[in-house]
Amino acid sequence: MLNRLLAVLAAIALAAFLLFWFTGKKAELKFAKPVASIGTSTTISVQTDDPVGVKSFSASLEQNGQSQTVYEDKIPNAQKKMIYVFNAGKKTAPFLKEGPAKLTVKAKSNDFRGATTTLTQDVQVVLRPPTIVADGKQHYINQGGMELVVLDAGGNWTEAGVHVANYTAGSFPMPGEPDNSPHRFSMFPFPWNVAADTIPLAFASNGAGTEVTTSFWTKVFPKSFRSSDINVTDRDLTKVVGELDPDGQGSLVERFVKLNKEMRSANTQQIYELRKKTENKILWAGPFIPMKGTRESYFADRRSYFYQGKKIDEQVHLGYDLAQTNNSPVKAANSGRIIWADRLGIYGNCVIIDHGYSLQSLYGHMSRIIVKEGDMVQKEQQIGISGATGMAFGDHVHFSMLIDGYQVDPKEWWDEHWIHDRILSKIGPGAGK
Repeated sequence: MLNRLLAVLAAIALAAFLLFWFTGKKAELKFAKPVASIGTSTTISVQTDDPVGVKSFSASLEQNGQSQTVYEDKIPNAQKKMIYVFNAGKKTAPFLKEGPAKLTVKAKSNDFRGATTTLTQDVQVVLRPPTIVADGKQHYINQGGMELVVLDAGGNWTEAGVHVANYTAGSFPMPGEPDNSPHRFSMFPFPWNVAADTIPLAFASNGAGTEVTTSFWTKVFPKSFRSSDINVTDRDLTKVVGELDPDGQGSLVERFVKLNKEMRSANTQQIYELRKKTENKILWAGPFIPMKGTRESYFADRRSYFYQGKKIDEQVHLGYDLAQTNNSPVKAANSGRIIWADRLGIYGNCVIIDHGYSLQSLYGHMSRIIVKEGDMVQKEQQIGISGATGMAFGDHVHFSMLIDGYQVDPKEWWDEHWIHDRILSKIGPGAGK
């Protein structure tokens, strides 16, 4: 009887062991960022996901029958999710030559079974660096405004554009040339919060992570931006919080401040992503039309918010607030395609128009929108009716303009001579074709 019981227990234990052995989960592997090519030294990020953590992790490169381990971590880690960051390329595998190769990563589970997961990625070895040459013209730039520079990329490049401090703008092929043409131009912002002595840098980079930069002739005119105080009442708080955060927690002041910071930041990112929805041609015609109305706020005003005599927040307002009579017609500043016609957080009912080559205009706080995404509109065509939706305390329109997703002072675009001198004279008559 005892022997039979022991045999049954042994069978159960064996069955449990086999079940654990054959059904236990392996580590899941994925590249945190896509890897298509590697160069001299390319940063690779790999994410592991294993219920028991990872016992060891390694990465290797293989080409033409030769293989080299380029990274290894043998320290057990019980964290479920990990990101391993390492460099791979000719520095770590000297035999590499330009052409196809394989990148293999392996992770062993941190348990008794120690199952190994393998992920292999075909990559292209790119060892020739890119090159970039900027035009020799004089570039006069207003702080908070924008400028255009013509570029010639060469070598092994995939992207080109301009860096201004931590801001980056891409580039477009010169009008009439194919998308991959090395002869390009960049319309780039010089943001209001970048020091006037900052030197813009033209850049070219490739998929292997190699980047080269060059300076070009610039003169930046510093600008002074206004400051203003806004006294917020209980009525204002109730209106904004009730509309934008009806189910939130905390006092009205706490919720308002949170919206003014976090929702504003999230909306800025949403607007930045819309830069991709642009056409590679000019959709505007002539100067932009300044919107009519009393200017209640100017570009880059630093606003201090007060409640019952106490300062509760401070934000920078990147646009113009324009007020007429209630429910006034809102008209397009120039022709283009509607890329947004919906609610947009603090901007309430909002319309964004793409005018081509990453130039866009934004109209916020409207009571009603009368266009839809995808519509083509003409200069001074009505797109909506003014209102007080979003973070607005009275009927007005927030108007701003953007270059490659960054808000810039619209004043330059109201000047026909500036548009000709700074834009059209550099990219030629085919820009609108």
